Amino acid sequence: MQRLVKFFRSVAREMKKVSWPKRKELTRYTIVVLSTITFVTVFFALIDTGISEIIRLVLE
Repeated sequence: MQRLVKFFRSVAREMKKVSWPKRKELTRYTIVVLSTITFVTVFFALIDTGISEIIRLVLE
C-alpha cells in the first residue's frame, strides 16, 4: 500500500512540473487538429469515391 501512495505522490509532483498550454495556444492547436482531420476525411472520401467509380466502370 505504501508503494501505491508513494507512486501517486510522485505522479502529483511530476504533474506540477508539466508546462500546460495557455488557453490561446490550446485553441489554436485544437483548430489545427480539427482542420487537419476534416481535410484528410474529405480527401480520402474523394479518393474512395473516385476509385469506386473506376472499379464500377471497369466491372460493367
